[in-house]
Amino acid sequence: MSSTVQRMNFRPVSAPGAPGGASVRAWRAVERVFDRVFQAADNPWRHLGALAFFFFWIVTASGIYLYVFFDTSVAGAFRSVESMTNEQWYAGGVMRSLHRYASDAFVVVVVLHLLKELVAGRFAGFRWFSWVSGVPLAWLTLASGIGGYWLAWDRLAQFVAVATAEWFDALPFFGEPLVRNFLTPAAVSDRFFTLLIFLHIGIPLALLAGMFIHIQRVNHADVVPARALGWGTFAALLALSLVRPAVSEGPADLATVPQAIAFDWFYLAFYPLVYAWSAEAVWVLAGTVTLGLLLLPFVARGAPAPVARVDLANCNGCARCFADCPYAAIEMHARSGKRPGQKMPVIIPGLCASCGICTGACPSSTPFRSNEWLVTGIDMPQQPINAAREALERMLPGLRGERRVIVIGCDHGADVRRLEEEGVGALSLLCIGMLPPAFIEYALRRGADGVLIAACREGECAYRLGNDWLTQRLAGAREPHLRASVPRDRITLISAGAGEEALLDRALSGFRGRLAAMPKNEPRRSSRDKPARGLVS
Repeated sequence: MSSTVQRMNFRPVSAPGAPGGASVRAWRAVERVFDRVFQAADNPWRHLGALAFFFFWIVTASGIYLYVFFDTSVAGAFRSVESMTNEQWYAGGVMRSLHRYASDAFVVVVVLHLLKELVAGRFAGFRWFSWVSGVPLAWLTLASGIGGYWLAWDRLAQFVAVATAEWFDALPFFGEPLVRNFLTPAAVSDRFFTLLIFLHIGIPLALLAGMFIHIQRVNHADVVPARALGWGTFAALLALSLVRPAVSEGPADLATVPQAIAFDWFYLAFYPLVYAWSAEAVWVLAGTVTLGLLLLPFVARGAPAPVARVDLANCNGCARCFADCPYAAIEMHARSGKRPGQKMPVIIPGLCASCGICTGACPSSTPFRSNEWLVTGIDMPQQPINAAREALERMLPGLRGERRVIVIGCDHGADVRRLEEEGVGALSLLCIGMLPPAFIEYALRRGADGVLIAACREGECAYRLGNDWLTQRLAGAREPHLRASVPRDRITLISAGAGEEALLDRALSGFRGRLAAMPKNEPRRSSRDKPARGLVS
């Protein structure tokens, strides 16, 4: 496309670890296929963290029920589990199966969540804490599951207990083999099972605490799945529990060696390696992977992007930036020299994602202000809001034709710059959540026939909440909102993720077709006029 419109005088800057490459495209392709079936709000691939919490609560609820009927003794452990499974199949048996399958599902979503963040590059910069705090959760998950298998005290539990002891025997901390000291008919006592039940309660509690620490630097964390996704997932687990109930392998007998067992590859996949390689080799593998994951954010760390800056002369302490920040990078502190109780935002550099969502939340980010240089209460050095206004002021007079459109998009979504032509101007922001709604009205007042806003697909926002906050601002459900007097028929909001430029082309073509049936929109006011009452709130 030829362009008669001047481009903006800055380059968009992406955050460290911005996604790219074949692995990201492949992952997004899978997510988008599931979007067609479930819609984004109910797509399990887009809510792995929420499903992890959901499965954890199912495991907890079913585990509490099982504990009520569990006999913490050597002779009674297997017998009590068998009684719940067979004599109380309609309740205890279902609960046991739910406990088993929800635990397996927890492992699946945790692994997928880790892979998703890994391929998307979401582990360095401001995300390092969430990544590093998540690595120990894998070990706590493994320990929780292994302890649960021991408690059933069947042939599979016997294999797991012996294999675990032999694996730990490879460490130089134990003078005598654990198998000989703890896993003999004489050593396995009721007190030993009391210890096991204590660990099986204590380790999951530590896991839960770690999960909450993991999300401490994430505002509005996705920890509860949508109702349809939650109930649908629970129904699937319940159906699996009824069709294929979890059963025991026969009572443990430490005097014999189990010859054939039904293996759980979700929790026990590495156990065959202890015998195929050696216990020492498995420890080296586990330690290398763990250390590599822990060091990854620091090894892959790039140059940090500029963080948000506060201008107190244009800040009224409204705390909208604080409320909208996706990563808790803003704190509200008492402001000295002002009336008592007034606050001011303070940026925590290590947590700032450089997304600009705070700029879009600031009531001072309105292009209608008469200042020669637009300065807002909180801004991004690499893409100041004044540059966006200047870009619009250069674009708008240059638009020609009967269907003059301003397209506003996101650096992480479909590329809107390629749409620039005689009748189309394009503006790309760090995140679509950086867009103050007043800019839409400004473009229409200055002569654009329509404004097309291209947000990322739901669930693909690089900064999690940009799409949500923009949608709520346009609907009047979040400040600063788009004024009711702005003609909605001249505005369209679409979802077009990275690589979906063809979808963006079709949306622009259809929008211009609708605009062709409307009267031409003439400029009404100067860009330096004072804002109408209520525009800045």
